[in-house]
Amino acid sequence: MLAEERAENERLRQIIKELQRHRFGRRAESLPVDQLLLGLEEAEQIEADGFAGEEAADPGKRADRARKRRANRGSLPAHLPRGEQIIDIQEKACPCCRGALHAMGEDVSERLDIIPAQFRVIVTRRPKYACRACEEVVVQAPAPARLVEGGIPTEATVAYVLVSKYADHLPLYRQTQIYAR
Repeated sequence: MLAEERAENERLRQIIKELQRHRFGRRAESLPVDQLLLGLEEAEQIEADGFAGEEAADPGKRADRARKRRANRGSLPAHLPRGEQIIDIQEKACPCCRGALHAMGEDVSERLDIIPAQFRVIVTRRPKYACRACEEVVVQAPAPARLVEGGIPTEATVAYVLVSKYADHLPLYRQTQIYAR
């Protein structure tokens, strides 16, 4: 009877371990990464062989596919500010007959650009005024209130750090590394 209970106990422990492994184990155990990559490589090779066969049969398909790759996949949003850059020739005379060249069109392309966060220092000057007649009077404008009393960050700096921390999930040590760059 004791042996039966121990066997039953061992079987139940094994079931618990399997359930824990299923629930808390690595997800990669179900399908090894190597097998997944091999399957994807095989599919890519089959697709490439198919494209090569089509191109050999009809050379026009290659040109069509290249044109589709170069086509604009949608223009950039209109609300974004645009800065124009004009690249023009220096001399507007024909290189062979020296006659005047006239404009017949232009190529226009748009690219997306990002201006990274820019840091600046706000310097607050509060001049002091004194009366020459009475030596005890000194007049100065009151200092503006600060979000952090005696601190150097502005409201915008604190807001940026908080949004980066809580909305973008960037810990403070990582933000420090980013700002140091």
